[in-house]
Amino acid sequence: MNLSDIQLRDPFVLKHDGLYYLYGSTDKNIWFGDGIGFDTYSSSDLIHWDGPFQAFRPPAGYWGTSNFWAPEVYEYNGAFYMLASFIGDGYMRGTAVLKASCPKGPFLPWSNGAVTLKDWMCLDGTLYIDMDGSPWMVFCHEWVQIGDGTVCAVRLDNDLSRAVSEPVVLFKSSDAAYSRQAYSPTNDVRGYVTDGCFLHRLSNGKLIMLWSCVGENGYCLGYALSETGCLSGQWTQTETPLFADDGGHGMVFRACDGRLLLALHRPNKTPNERAVFIELEEAENGLRVL
Repeated sequence: MNLSDIQLRDPFVLKHDGLYYLYGSTDKNIWFGDGIGFDTYSSSDLIHWDGPFQAFRPPAGYWGTSNFWAPEVYEYNGAFYMLASFIGDGYMRGTAVLKASCPKGPFLPWSNGAVTLKDWMCLDGTLYIDMDGSPWMVFCHEWVQIGDGTVCAVRLDNDLSRAVSEPVVLFKSSDAAYSRQAYSPTNDVRGYVTDGCFLHRLSNGKLIMLWSCVGENGYCLGYALSETGCLSGQWTQTETPLFADDGGHGMVFRACDGRLLLALHRPNKTPNERAVFIELEEAENGLRVL
């Protein structure tokens, strides 16, 4: 199948042993009802895809019950770890860690519940390994709870099973000049969105973070630059989005042929969302769409 055949939000691509693995929010109705799980697809050329393969199905009694969102998979210390968000028993919304021995899974629960705070609405955890080798999870504290959504970071134990620090706020959505208020009819609130954070170190050593919000033309994706090159920042936002045409929740990966690609979903409306790959080039302080 081709990408146009795959209904998927929040795309994430893992490259391993000459194959690409595509993950995302794959439940047909991810907004309401019981969560089913996460599927993955594999490809050797980013054009033709095999699957779906069942990467995760919740075992009996699993705490997460709905809103199975935004799985990201990383190879780390000889295993594969999935960071994904759920609503469930004891959590308003949280990001948990799952583990498998191969990219296709099956992924099994690894953290004891979510690694985010129980009374926070959190989502879209992404893994960042600091220059000293320490693992961190960067995630979003949801705008529907706090009004002006934030991007936060929490230090993880070396086996990724639990948080070992309090969360630190890195920046808020309204720090970006292009961020506009959104409305959630489900929660009947207005506010500034943060979601889909992802870190990328440029070849010149500078650190940027992709993230998404709502702009003038709907869902959009921009990035911030760490002035210190460290996760703690200070983070400076670009004046305009990197992608502003009703698409977002992006990540960056290097194709086997050396191209730097941005993966995002568009349009931002169920059931029409699809993964899209866009070629990028690095600039002095960030990225440009080719």
